[in-house]
Amino acid sequence: IYLLLVLSIWARHYQATQSSERRVVAHIPGDIIIGALFSVHHQPPADKVHERKCGAVREQYGIQRVEAMMHTLDRINSDPNILPNITLGCEIRDSCWHSAVALEQSIEFIRDSLVSSDEAEEWGGGASWVVGGGGGTQMKCSDPSATPMRGKKPIVGLIGPGSSSVAIQVQNLLQLFNIPQIAYSATSMDLSDKSLYKYFMRVVPSDAQQARAMVDIVKRYSWSYVSAINTEGT
Repeated sequence: IYLLLVLSIWARHYQATQSSERRVVAHIPGDIIIGALFSVHHQPPADKVHERKCGAVREQYGIQRVEAMMHTLDRINSDPNILPNITLGCEIRDSCWHSAVALEQSIEFIRDSLVSSDEAEEWGGGASWVVGGGGGTQMKCSDPSATPMRGKKPIVGLIGPGSSSVAIQVQNLLQLFNIPQIAYSATSMDLSDKSLYKYFMRVVPSDAQQARAMVDIVKRYSWSYVSAINTEGT
């Protein structure tokens, strides 16, 4: 029921404006805010690219990642031995697996960091919804395009996006403001260059390391015949 409610909120209120879509943000308040870019929707179709109107909802790839992050934060916050007296929160935005949308959302993260203050967190304007999680976590979905959100805490880092090419563009922007980025599926070898991407980290091996591991397995078992399947992009 919880998953369906989150999905329905994201789907119903992801409405279009004249030049670009109104973005719905999933937010969990906390002492430390972690940003995330997940592809909750498919990338814009060819005739909608210039308007940045995203496609259909990606239930497995997109919604499940939102659920996974919320569940992880809930487990961490519920364990007094991990971060005592500190509550982790998050702000999740939709990248739509498209570079223009991801950069647009990254700018929103940066803007919040620049205009953040010590005021109490206040969500104003537009419609908002609060969803209670199983462990007591509350997620608020709000339309940030209606009224600026004053007093928001800046993110301490960003998780995502999934695509290597999009992650590179986002990193080029984030590192100008010293915001760390952690990727979960960007495997391009280019991202291993710390002289170019100083604030980038990832939890998956690069393409080169994966290829090296496969070669080591082939050598270890003396296989003489190997079939490989390649996918375009990373």
